Amino acid sequence: MHIAISGNIGSGKTTLTDKLAKHYGWEAQFEAVDNNPYLADFYEDMLRWSFHLQVYFLNSRFNQIIRIRESEKSVIQDRTIYEDAHIFAANLKKSGLISERDYANYLELFNSMTKFVKAPDLLIYLRADIPKLVSQIQKRGRSYENLIRLDYLKNLNEHYEEWIANYDKGKLLIIDVNHLDFVTHVEDFSEIVSKVDLEINGLFSKQR
Repeated sequence: MHIAISGNIGSGKTTLTDKLAKHYGWEAQFEAVDNNPYLADFYEDMLRWSFHLQVYFLNSRFNQIIRIRESEKSVIQDRTIYEDAHIFAANLKKSGLISERDYANYLELFNSMTKFVKAPDLLIYLRADIPKLVSQIQKRGRSYENLIRLDYLKNLNEHYEEWIANYDKGKLLIIDVNHLDFVTHVEDFSEIVSKVDLEINGLFSKQR
């Protein structure tokens, strides 16, 4: 079984991926952030480094999916390959932060890769408003994220909502995390687990 968690920067994807992996005994596949050689440069100069960053993430995510397909365990993944193209690259294109040539080259690479990709059995989308995202980003204290602009987060949220509204690749669970603190409050995490239980029980029923 392949579960994936999607959501904007600061929505809590990595934390929830870790907590659900431990709760269910799943294997966790995390997004390559801390060891990403382009991320800090990107937030300082998005126009210069956008293509490099997107190709790095795309390759990293594709290799994750290969590992997921080879694994005999149930896997939970921090962010999907679809978000790389439909959210982040699309937003860079709309904002004029990636050239037409680079964007076309990126999409060609993405389309080639996704021919070999199977969508997750369950996609969990963490919906969060800008104040929640900013609060979470400030809490984790990554210095390069201090350069993230509010309009960048806002544009990403708009792309996420459009993508989720049209998502048709598999089961989808939307969790509004604006008033949840699943790290501090056990009852908030239990509420999420109850919702996930319902979805994965449905998946097991289909597999039978």
